[in-house]
Amino acid sequence: MSQPPPTSAFAPTPDPLTPDRDITHAHFQAGDTVVVLKGMAGGDLWGDAMRVVAPSWHTPTDEDGWRLRDATGGAQSYVTAHPRYLVHLSRRCPDCLIYLRAMEDALLTRFADRDELIDCGWYTTTALGQLVHIADIRGGR
Repeated sequence: MSQPPPTSAFAPTPDPLTPDRDITHAHFQAGDTVVVLKGMAGGDLWGDAMRVVAPSWHTPTDEDGWRLRDATGGAQSYVTAHPRYLVHLSRRCPDCLIYLRAMEDALLTRFADRDELIDCGWYTTTALGQLVHIADIRGGR
């Protein structure tokens, strides 16, 4: 039986969980430390750690989001994100632990044999500083 061709380096890895994650805006609060999971690195989940700063409208989803500060700065120190993209680092809540475990299971199965940093290509940042998941991109927002 022949193997399917390898996935292009430019094609995002399917995200089986985040688009359907049901987490409320109230689950997070200003001061929380969170991570936006983006892939794997050396057999572990990898992402950007940020601090929740203030409520902010998430334009790509037309829903309440959170303004986040990336302490490492870079090209963009502040972004607005939808709550379903966020996972608590500052506390161990059951909702985030269940999501973390499920993402770990899904990605470890797919990338078990790879040690390098793997960015799954799920997120982009708009010109207005809105972090948006590929499943939420619509109509030029």
